[in-house]
Amino acid sequence: MAFKPQSDSDGALSEINVTPLVDVMLVLVIILLVTAPLLTQSVHVTLPKTASTSANIDAQPLQLGIDALGVITLNKQPVINLLALEATLKAEFTKNKDVGVHLYADQAVVYKKVAEVMATVQQAGIAKMAFVTVEE
Repeated sequence: MAFKPQSDSDGALSEINVTPLVDVMLVLVIILLVTAPLLTQSVHVTLPKTASTSANIDAQPLQLGIDALGVITLNKQPVINLLALEATLKAEFTKNKDVGVHLYADQAVVYKKVAEVMATVQQAGIAKMAFVTVEE
């Protein structure tokens, strides 16, 4: 049995044991080498061929505006009343089923007017509607 000889300084041993660190690193490298091929596997599929198509970029959303006085405009053209608006929106919806509406409402508009216009858009069959706001 070997003992450390008694010396005047009983300080701590300041050497780092590197063996456990090397063992852990080797285990991690082995795990990486085993799992890397499993992560790169993919399913090989032969995709069907179709005719080339293009995106419908021409389908711009309709711009529906309500000013401070409650006047309704569709694409910057004034609308007489909600019935005329609904008829126009239904005509646009029959042309393009994916048509959307951007609603520009003045902050001074009574909420009731905005709700009536939103209900009219929904009755016309248009489901895509977005509110346009200004960033503060």
